[in-house]
Amino acid sequence: MTSPVRALWDAPKAAPPPPRFVWRDAVLVGAIVVAAPAEALLRPDVPWRWLWAVVLVVLSATVLWRRTHPFAMLAVALVVGTAVGLWTAGDPQLFTTAYFLVLLYALFRWASGRAMLVGGALVAIGTVLSLTSSDTTPGDVVGGIAVAVATGAFGIALRWRARVRARDLEQARLAERVLLARDLHDTVAHHVSAIAVQAQAGALVAAKNPAATVEVLRTIEAEAAQTLREMRAMVGVLRADAAPLAPTPSLAQLQTLARTDGFPEVEVRVEGDTGAVPAAVAAAIFHLAQESVTNVRRHARGARRIDVAVRVGPDDVRLTVDDDGQGATRPVPGEAENQAPDAGEASTSPGYGIRGMKERADLLGGRCEAGPRPDGGWRVLVWLPRRGWGA
Repeated sequence: MTSPVRALWDAPKAAPPPPRFVWRDAVLVGAIVVAAPAEALLRPDVPWRWLWAVVLVVLSATVLWRRTHPFAMLAVALVVGTAVGLWTAGDPQLFTTAYFLVLLYALFRWASGRAMLVGGALVAIGTVLSLTSSDTTPGDVVGGIAVAVATGAFGIALRWRARVRARDLEQARLAERVLLARDLHDTVAHHVSAIAVQAQAGALVAAKNPAATVEVLRTIEAEAAQTLREMRAMVGVLRADAAPLAPTPSLAQLQTLARTDGFPEVEVRVEGDTGAVPAAVAAAIFHLAQESVTNVRRHARGARRIDVAVRVGPDDVRLTVDDDGQGATRPVPGEAENQAPDAGEASTSPGYGIRGMKERADLLGGRCEAGPRPDGGWRVLVWLPRRGWGA
């Protein structure tokens, strides 16, 4: 068995599977039940017209199961139709017999590969027997073969179209999962890391300065409330009955990252015409800055200060995040991105932060770089081109 034939022989049934019942099939059965006797009544010149009308009315029930059992229904119709044709020594001349093409279409649309091959062989055998038992012109032969081939090709074309569409939908679902995971990491992980850092700080100062502990608890409460709000916003993407979604982060919201009473301190500076930045780019800048701050809290030992600077220029937008921590063990894009964090570090999804940052920058035609600074500390530099933003 040659490779293409073997591949077709081993082909599974169509995916996604067909519905068990479609109202159009019931309508088609009713049309056949009415059309076959009506045609027999109106065409007295057709031999054996009433026999063929009865046969077609009985075989019309095969339409109801043509999707779930395409080969069996076509085989029943072919065997019965060929047997009656051989017995009457003539082809059925009623136009209603054209409904057999619906069964042929269903075979190539829904059946498995081996069913298509065997069904095609049955059609060929039935055609040969019909030609040898009746007077048929070459034009009728060529026309019948062309109609049968076109019907089968149409079924195969729709079969592959449905398969490609199902594959595209699955890829879209996977892309949505990646996007949701990235947003979850970039937003919730930021606040969870802050909660973990504040909790560690509270444990250290609880015995010496109870008043400072109260302030730490208030900070933890605020971070937890913000986390819940952002989680509800994400759930709203998946549920139509959820609360209204939060607005898309903008460059103005970068100031929410600033903190002078926490540890480490965070200073935010934004320069340039922020109104010229599209919403998608502004949201990406916000998430990149947020993730950078989160990475410092997670990985940088001894960091006391984080500087976040955004400059909107005529040709690009640049984000720079500097810190003064010890970052020798922090992952660099493309190097050990999936390494496990050291014990005691507040971390979630190790390695996916910088990977997600690079993906966000790449999607907008920019780049993201991260590494140690010559004078100590760590720097994250993001460059996004302004080309293609639109007016």
